Amino acid sequence: MKTARDLMTTPAECLAPDETLVTAARMLSKYDVGSMPVVDGDTLVGVVTDRDIVINAVAKGLDPQETPVTQIATSNVVTVEASANATEVAALMAEHQVRRLPVVDGGKVVGMVAQADVARDLDEGTTGEVVEEISQS
Repeated sequence: MKTARDLMTTPAECLAPDETLVTAARMLSKYDVGSMPVVDGDTLVGVVTDRDIVINAVAKGLDPQETPVTQIATSNVVTVEASANATEVAALMAEHQVRRLPVVDGGKVVGMVAQADVARDLDEGTTGEVVEEISQS
């Protein structure tokens, strides 16, 4: 069975903690992704999503040109080890109801794995269960 390392998109494009929301939005658009890890050096400090920018910043009147990503990023981030198999990745996604996971190796972010990446490696029944669990939130 494939591992998270086999499934992930690499390299993981990341944001620095002091990047503004405008920069984050531009990076998300440039790489055509919905979320991006926030790293301080090699340390993962959060994840920011396109939804975070809209719901937690723009809708609340925060200035996207001045607000750093760390102000709205999720700081309690679920990660997966690069050596984890696809079933483990799917189980983590279902348990925590997330569609994307940063992949780490020795604590360093080395890639991102998305629900679609995992679905390609699992049977239809398991994929359906995972999607259902994730979508319950």
